[in-house]
Amino acid sequence: MLLIYSNSESWNSLTHDERIALGGSHADLNKRLQASGKHVVSAGLSDKVNTKTVRVRDGVVQTTDGPYVESKEHLAGFYVVDCADMDEAVAICAQIPDASYNFCEVRPVEDPPVLT
Repeated sequence: MLLIYSNSESWNSLTHDERIALGGSHADLNKRLQASGKHVVSAGLSDKVNTKTVRVRDGVVQTTDGPYVESKEHLAGFYVVDCADMDEAVAICAQIPDASYNFCEVRPVEDPPVLT
């Protein structure tokens, strides 16, 4: 999974045209990944102001607005790609437009446990 991080500061520093170009770059990357058979799924995430953090303590559901961790960066989107190894995943991750002004993260997705 290729995780895309953003922050309000860097997003607000982009012009309207730069934001449109960023979206176009994501569309191009999606097309290349689909053509190569590497694309599994990808999506941008809603603004962090729409986030709810959910905890269950002693059977009681508790929710708070926004992400739990107080940090400047927030998870902004993701790609799930089918890669042979970490090197290939890093090479694809480096093509994510956001990597040039924020950061992205490669995290392997675990296979579900086999229940016997």
